[in-house]
Amino acid sequence: MLENLFSLAGRIALVTGGSRGLGKMIAQGFLAQGAARVYITARKATACEATAQELTAQFAGECVALPIDISTVEGVEKLAAAFAAREQKLDILVNNAGAAWAADFDEFPESGWDKVVDLNLKTPFFLTKALAAPLRAAASAAQPAKVINIASIDGIFINPLETYPYAASKAGLIHLTRRMAARLIEDHIAVSAIAPGAFGSEMNRAARDNAEGVARRVPARRVGTIEDIAGTAIYLASRAGDYVVGATVTVDGGVAFGSPGFEGKSWD
Repeated sequence: MLENLFSLAGRIALVTGGSRGLGKMIAQGFLAQGAARVYITARKATACEATAQELTAQFAGECVALPIDISTVEGVEKLAAAFAAREQKLDILVNNAGAAWAADFDEFPESGWDKVVDLNLKTPFFLTKALAAPLRAAASAAQPAKVINIASIDGIFINPLETYPYAASKAGLIHLTRRMAARLIEDHIAVSAIAPGAFGSEMNRAARDNAEGVARRVPARRVGTIEDIAGTAIYLASRAGDYVVGATVTVDGGVAFGSPGFEGKSWD
């Protein structure tokens, strides 16, 4: 059994926000560990389909694009219907799609708040609910289905940036993970979360474009890599993570253990 501890052979996964950034890294990791099919979704069809073609050519399993905007409940239901038309079971759901918005406290717009909270907090709940049937169909005591919510260290510590709804939504997602886990483990669906730190992506352009500068503010002295985020997701999705229920795994190189003013520190 130990030799297959991290294997995802034959599994079916769905990764939201999977065309780029952390979602793409996680999709790559699942396919590298033998997943049969990994569905990815994103708003932009061209980017979503390009990533699916790229990953299908790279691995033995298939990556399938489902380009749908899931920022509304209507979009969530559309994605669930598109998935159900192709598959009867879903072994792994990764709720990764997210948004951020920064503005001065006195000028923060309601539109920015709603956009971020709806996608980061409301969508993971309603998408999991919409996909409950295929998750339950895949789940058993011997092999639970998995839901992995992508939170953030911004939901754990105070980031100096004025990203109020982002921090609030990610903190909420961490607690929502616990509450969903308590209910869904009854159906052999294990819900957990990952709280990433600095990874180079469209959302974190500082880590992408100035990795050395950002690394100086991280105790581990580097930004995160594909191995770091994909490895954690593989652990939670595989047999290795079957007994992890409701937990949030922090993957940040030690930043969350620093003080609230870590951005101003050099860690020298």
